[in-house]
Amino acid sequence: MESFEYLAHQYAPMITSIIRSLQIYKNKDEFYQTGLIALWEATKGFNPEKGSFEGYAYSFIRGRIMSELTKASAFAERTVFPSEEFWEMAGDSAEDETLSEMLLLSYCKGLTENQKKWVLYTCLECLSIKEIAEKEDVSASAVKSWRKGAKEKLKREIVISY
Repeated sequence: MESFEYLAHQYAPMITSIIRSLQIYKNKDEFYQTGLIALWEATKGFNPEKGSFEGYAYSFIRGRIMSELTKASAFAERTVFPSEEFWEMAGDSAEDETLSEMLLLSYCKGLTENQKKWVLYTCLECLSIKEIAEKEDVSASAVKSWRKGAKEKLKREIVISY
């Protein structure tokens, strides 16, 4: 078999033709690389008794590029890339966290320290009872009692204030 560099040079027009026929206009270099990898794999899996290498290589490369295109499309649909405006408006998250914590603590005046910890971990960090217990090195039942006490006191505060 010929060297892969020679094959890559020989089949480069085929790979670019496949990319063009699939109307790929983003990340062409990545898809070209996928085509080269597919060409290399096609040389390893080719059986001369089943037909010509050109047809096999074309089908193999096209199939692999189409699979990558499907993966890239699915990834793009599941992923949101915020615009520059978002990052400019987002500002400093540390300030937001401090304000959120201060707001939450303003509702926690009658709570014990552990009950306040439960409120902050639950509301700010979205931690589960198990995660809070691990973080504070206590049992899950202890955290559940913090939660129970905090909920009772907060309900009373809310009823009194209205």
